[in-house]
Amino acid sequence: MKGLELSRRYYEAYGKAMLAQFPALEEEFAAGLAGRGSECFGFDDEISRDHDFGPSFCIWLKRDIYERYGGKVQEAYEKLPAEFLGVPGRVMEETGRGRVGVLCLENFYYGLLGTERVPETNLEWLRLQDEHLSTATNGAVFEDRSGAFSRIREGLLSYYPEDVRVKKIAARMARMARAGQYNYMRAMRRNERVAAELFLQEFIRESMQLVYLLNRRYAPFDKWIHRGMKELPICSEIGDMISLFYQVDRAEDRALIIEAISNIIVQELNAQGLSNLEDNFLQNHLHVVTEKIGDETLRRMQFLEG
Repeated sequence: MKGLELSRRYYEAYGKAMLAQFPALEEEFAAGLAGRGSECFGFDDEISRDHDFGPSFCIWLKRDIYERYGGKVQEAYEKLPAEFLGVPGRVMEETGRGRVGVLCLENFYYGLLGTERVPETNLEWLRLQDEHLSTATNGAVFEDRSGAFSRIREGLLSYYPEDVRVKKIAARMARMARAGQYNYMRAMRRNERVAAELFLQEFIRESMQLVYLLNRRYAPFDKWIHRGMKELPICSEIGDMISLFYQVDRAEDRALIIEAISNIIVQELNAQGLSNLEDNFLQNHLHVVTEKIGDETLRRMQFLEG
């Protein structure tokens, strides 16, 4: 059983009755499982269950409510049965503390995003990173009596404003062109293999992040970004092409994969109306793409910013 389903069943079996002991919280809490942890993304497996895994859930309380009742509710939470459906109690590493149990709603979002609210301007959105937004919006909310937690969550899930999305797309295109299409083969010709490998890794990471942007999805952190591409409806084949880098050794073969990936990106840019060029060199699309940005501040930024 996946950790998210285990959490839901554990909450239904014990969490609801526990919270019913606190009538003052009847309309003041949200419960679910979200945040850091493979199970929150639905990617947990036997390997990931050796730490920070087990029957558990989160209870989110607004700060004023948390300060009044958080301690008492946490005491009740810690008295719940550790083992559930044959799954042992959660074994937490030091870095895994504070992921489940009673949490301050505002602190939850601030700890992941550096803000307690949904961004209000394009610049605020631009400063956020996909992996943090992905972590803040993963998992599931089982119940939200106050609505406060879900209002922030839904605002974040509405995704980047289009000008911000396009600016981030342009930045990743610029890095892909610089690292993969320009610098990789130049480094190999100089026999600078370490530099070449760094450029290849940058191209791979930026390519994956760009695919998520084209899908209007937040990219998870490195551990799951490639695996998550299988679930994307647009350009998911790029994930398979990236795997080919680790099946070939010749630089010339890797360069062909770089160009094939870039070609698919160009086709999708055209399909989304972000470019009308057919040139395979991504850098040549940057002016066309950035002209689609209505926000002058974003449009005038350096290509690599975002």
